[in-house]
Amino acid sequence: MVGNNIIYVVNSDWFFLSHRLPLAQEAIKRGYRVILVSKDTGKRSLVESYGIQFIDVDFESSSQNPLKDAQLIFKLRNIYKQYNPKIIHHVTIKPVLYGTIAARYGTPNLSAVVNAVAGLGYVFTSSERYIVRFWVKQLMRIAFKNIEARFIFQNPDDLGFFKKMGFVGKSKYVLIKGSGVDENEYAYTPAIAKEKLQVLLSARMIKDKGVVEFIEAAIKLKQRWMGKVEFILLGGIDTNNPTSLSEDFLRKCQVEGYITWLGHQSNMFEYCKQADIVCLPSFYREGVPKSLIEAMAVGRPIVTTDSAGCRECVDDGINGILIPIKNSEKLAEAIDYLLNNETLRIKMGKASREKMLTGGFSLKQVVHQTFELYDTPLKNHESKDFDSNSRTQ
Repeated sequence: MVGNNIIYVVNSDWFFLSHRLPLAQEAIKRGYRVILVSKDTGKRSLVESYGIQFIDVDFESSSQNPLKDAQLIFKLRNIYKQYNPKIIHHVTIKPVLYGTIAARYGTPNLSAVVNAVAGLGYVFTSSERYIVRFWVKQLMRIAFKNIEARFIFQNPDDLGFFKKMGFVGKSKYVLIKGSGVDENEYAYTPAIAKEKLQVLLSARMIKDKGVVEFIEAAIKLKQRWMGKVEFILLGGIDTNNPTSLSEDFLRKCQVEGYITWLGHQSNMFEYCKQADIVCLPSFYREGVPKSLIEAMAVGRPIVTTDSAGCRECVDDGINGILIPIKNSEKLAEAIDYLLNNETLRIKMGKASREKMLTGGFSLKQVVHQTFELYDTPLKNHESKDFDSNSRTQ
């Protein structure tokens, strides 16, 4: 099947829908036949309703098993050989690794391999996973050696890691800040008057996202703010992640009218509008968290950690507050400070909106940059290294 095919390779269908669907829709508009290679977690029919062909591949089953790793690479190679795409776009570290190796073989029509590094994940944050981390680094050396691929990084920290390891050459990368948010869909909305102020955390319910620290901070502030504030946890359980929190744990942490877990919700705009403060105390190796970009677009002050990806969303003291990782005390102090200062919350919220619009976070900018990468021959492509002023301190 030779033609104008573009293959997106993403570890799960829900992540594709939430983070890469607009790219696929733009590709269809431009005349590409779009194929998604991903794990079917129940979203296949929704993906196909957009005119996208779906190929089910279970990326999770290969974890920590060299034989299954080889089988996954072989399966991807056969898919690439069958569909002979013009462009292959790998998203997240596992598809980037195995897909890049597979793309070396049997794809004569291929003009671009695009590797989107959307953070490095729990393998690079957990001190207990050093064996897996060593294995992943060896795979990286195999995958990226002498490969004509283009890399998309979402933050300078991940770019710096790949440079240090010698994985990217001078003319093979671009910095694109996240997957983008539509500034019209997520319109600026002044804080809504209501009975209680709301502090929102939206993320998968895993330890690495700082969920436990968020709950601990709420408990520290309970005596002062019970009845005046509601702490809301928004997100589903990720059973494929070893740091996933259990449903039983989350339900036990709830305090009626004060700490509430609502599970996964799709209409993030409505929840951002209701929130007065948005938090993400993550120590995960984020790319750039979409939940924070959504909060910026709506115009909310942010409390997040001074860690890879998260710090890109906050100019400390301007549109939010940066805190150390794994520090519920500092998190509680920052939340308390903002709860006590409505004028500052409004000022920071407006600064968040401005940063989102001018800082390269909008969906329009992300789509434009990505297709510029698709359309430019590799030999003529020059790296767009990050400006020294683009990294928040």
